[in-house]
Amino acid sequence: MKKFYKWLLNTLPRPILIRLSYVFRLFAPLLYKGNKVECPVCEKSFSKFLSYGSDIAHRENVLCPYDLTLERHRAMWLYLKNKSNFFTKDDLTVMHIAPEQCFHKKFKNQKNLKYTTGDLLSPIADLHFDLHEIPLEDNQYEVIFCNHVMEHVKDDLQCMKELYRIMKPGGWGIMQVPIDASRNETYEDWSITTPEEREKHFWQYDHVRLYGLNYPKRLEEAGFKVDVVDLSEEMPAEQFERYRIPKSELLYVVRK
Repeated sequence: MKKFYKWLLNTLPRPILIRLSYVFRLFAPLLYKGNKVECPVCEKSFSKFLSYGSDIAHRENVLCPYDLTLERHRAMWLYLKNKSNFFTKDDLTVMHIAPEQCFHKKFKNQKNLKYTTGDLLSPIADLHFDLHEIPLEDNQYEVIFCNHVMEHVKDDLQCMKELYRIMKPGGWGIMQVPIDASRNETYEDWSITTPEEREKHFWQYDHVRLYGLNYPKRLEEAGFKVDVVDLSEEMPAEQFERYRIPKSELLYVVRK
């Protein structure tokens, strides 16, 4: 069963996985009933989380079986809840690129948000467009989320500049990517084209680069000011572990 589940995650296209997840969440929580780990997003506890990731970047005990949050989603939620005005400011204009299923319904139902989602293919997105050339006017949104997208696109700097363009002056956002902390520089090689080789070099079959510690500088090159937030410095270690968020899960908060 575990091998089959892993095969599904690593093989099926994201739109299909999104649809299947609605069925999965009906019974998976019953299989993991317990109180050893906790998801701050759905506020439910379990005996453990599910595993997730490719063969190269596989992690155990990280995927919430109810709302399908990963480490990055739980870290982002804690930041939004404890360190931002996301839940309190009225008429906050938000653009969410590649909207995560664990957030989509929650954010859609927030009465203080003017919430729009965008993606190339996702069935839950409001707008469908290529991030390299966003068909929207300048200075539109106070908040922009774009997580684990830049490792997929051809020209990440161009996409970052487009997001900067549509962000309002004074706006902010969260832009997470997978980062190899052992690398100072981002690794790209456009001669690597097969899914097998991309997984080997970039950690997933559809990634085209692997970011290094210079990721904040790439965001700055696009125009953003960048704050690197380490939530583990502000939370008891046992609570951070209960949420299954590793210390390496830093948040990249951008501002215009």
